[in-house]
Amino acid sequence: MKNLIYLLLGVAFGIVMYKAETASWFRIYEMFHFQSFHMYGFMGGALFVGVLGTLWIKKSEKKDFDGQPIVITPKTKSVARYLIGGIFFGLGWALIGACPGPMFVLVGAGIWQMLIVIIGALLGTYIYGIIKDKLPH
Repeated sequence: MKNLIYLLLGVAFGIVMYKAETASWFRIYEMFHFQSFHMYGFMGGALFVGVLGTLWIKKSEKKDFDGQPIVITPKTKSVARYLIGGIFFGLGWALIGACPGPMFVLVGAGIWQMLIVIIGALLGTYIYGIIKDKLPH
């Protein structure tokens, strides 16, 4: 049952992203050229909702689907971690024209070439998991 909930939430998220045109290469292009507030507004709204949701989970001691308390552990702060990760994320976003969420939305919209990008992203995540202990963070 809980997998169905995840699937329905993912489909709803994809529909919202598609209808809001946040998976549009042209909207992303406008954002990187500071020509439109559209993407910044969408991401700012998502950030606002995420911060409020995280605060609510922390203050109300919510439990997950299995009844276990949700524990949000703070990450260690380091310049290298965010600088190197941000550069790779930004380069990938700029080269492909989509970040991880819209990649799946674009496949759902019939742009099958994005499957190559998804495979590359999964491969990159797998490689990171193998070498993460050797990286400076």
